[in-house]
Amino acid sequence: MADGKPVGNVYYGTSSWTDPTLLKSKDFYPPDAKKPEERLRFYSEHFPLVEVDATFYALPSERNAGLWAERTPENFVFNVKAFGLMTQHAVAVKSLPEPIRNMLPEETAAKARVYARDLPEDALNAVWDMFASALRPLSKAGKLGAILYQFPHWFAASRQNIAYLRELAERSPARPAIEFRGAGWMKEGKQDRTLDLLRDIGATYVVVDEPQGFKTSVPPVVAATSPDLAMVRFHGHNADNWEKRGISAAERFRYLYSEDELREWVGPARELAGEAKQLHVLMNNCYADYGVRNAAQFADLLDG
Repeated sequence: MADGKPVGNVYYGTSSWTDPTLLKSKDFYPPDAKKPEERLRFYSEHFPLVEVDATFYALPSERNAGLWAERTPENFVFNVKAFGLMTQHAVAVKSLPEPIRNMLPEETAAKARVYARDLPEDALNAVWDMFASALRPLSKAGKLGAILYQFPHWFAASRQNIAYLRELAERSPARPAIEFRGAGWMKEGKQDRTLDLLRDIGATYVVVDEPQGFKTSVPPVVAATSPDLAMVRFHGHNADNWEKRGISAAERFRYLYSEDELREWVGPARELAGEAKQLHVLMNNCYADYGVRNAAQFADLLDG
């Protein structure tokens, strides 16, 4: 089991500490860790980093951010996933706070799901303001690492979207980490331009390990675009479920890495760690205890 300390400047962890399949497995948390507070304390004893996934589905609350800061060790780091509207995903109208719902035109408020383009400018500005405000306790505690902006496969490499990335970098309440799910940004001939853009706006490029061979597959390009932070996210190699509809995120990323597969990433990880003040390594294969198991394995391999 990992000891909760970074390996040099490499912080490691998982993309959730509360996935239902992890709790159901009973293979990580002890039987007496029944409350959210107890689980977070236990998790943070073994890992120096976690990604908050719930903020993709609903705006965070300042109260929860304050509790996260209180319940974790001094040097523990939270990366926070951007709310869906911020990355041009659709979100459920019922997930919007009441003050924002009240800003919506009647026909928009009646929809089940909305995109950022559906919101009036004042409502969208309020979303950004509430997101930033809620994370201030983490920021004040020095525990806010980066905001993960994970874009959908339809977010293409266009002038309009390049302009959006520039605007996003200026508005982000913490260092922006950009993950593309559309292959166009990193296909041959566009990689250098994309990486130069991220360097120019002060954003971290998120290196990904994911199934290949799909139109949406992003190649595992190893690159650091920020001197402060590099990042790798492991999505597993479950090709059968990668583009399957109507399944849970846990099923999509249901994949346990072998030690040999993880060992192949030790060299690239050390390379990235040498190019930035910190490297964040996150296991997004959050099915049962797969993520925590692989995160601990990877830390051991790096330390070997």
